[in-house]
Amino acid sequence: MKTIGMIGIGMMGHGIATNLAKHGYPLVLFDHPGNQPLDALRAAGAVTVADAAELASRVDALILVLTGSPQIEAVLTGAGGVVQGLRPGTVVIDCSTALPDSTLRMAEAVQAAGGRFLDAPMTRTPKEAAEGRLNLLVGGDAGLLEACRPLLKCFAENITHVGPVGAGHSMKLLHNYVSIGMVTLLAEAAACAQQRDVAPQAFVEVLAQGGGGGIALERMRPYLLNGDLSAFRFAIANAAKDLGYYTAMAEATGARKEIAATVLGSLEDALARAGSQALMPELVSLMR
Repeated sequence: MKTIGMIGIGMMGHGIATNLAKHGYPLVLFDHPGNQPLDALRAAGAVTVADAAELASRVDALILVLTGSPQIEAVLTGAGGVVQGLRPGTVVIDCSTALPDSTLRMAEAVQAAGGRFLDAPMTRTPKEAAEGRLNLLVGGDAGLLEACRPLLKCFAENITHVGPVGAGHSMKLLHNYVSIGMVTLLAEAAACAQQRDVAPQAFVEVLAQGGGGGIALERMRPYLLNGDLSAFRFAIANAAKDLGYYTAMAEATGARKEIAATVLGSLEDALARAGSQALMPELVSLMR
């Protein structure tokens, strides 16, 4: 895989692209208003194109880092989309968060056009993306994953094969349900603690020493103690989108989703009051 295409140079995608450039991969990037500034990437040799089909015709592998299934479907199968320019054997690696049923349809479209497909959604944050330390949850052929592993290791610390195509996106929704659920529960408890005049330092220390300890608490700790949002820059809007995807997946599967629906309701209520730019740690203030 000599030339790598990317569509979606947001906060996560920018870190991925930066690490690929550091490892010497020529990059072709999709020019889009939602991108982060591309000056540093262009200075490193990346080129930009404004047409997805043209981009697909110029690369050996194409990485998607998009908001969700509607955007993925539009980029892959919409007018002027990737499948119209895909070269035989090109690997499409979807690092977005998506509905698994949509993923299966998109994989079929890519394969029908002569390409190959992996769903490889990420966990962790833009900080780890910039550091090249993401976690990837990969669905697809195990042999194809091994062929792509050197590429993926440029920006991922842990790469886990979780099953066939679609299993990566299923696992991502399961992961995000649990992690977002824990943060939402913690935010509600912290809001109550503040209303009961419990000292923030005591609240954090007691939870950390007992059953409330863990990654969710550590990500929330800077905000709980100092009002610092920098450690957990994940929007409530994205959390609500992911929980909506999870509840849709659970409903299609016939799985229970009562707790997930309650978490989603709390997120939607916070989103309605705070707007799309509010970050997850701010749930504490919104729940007071």
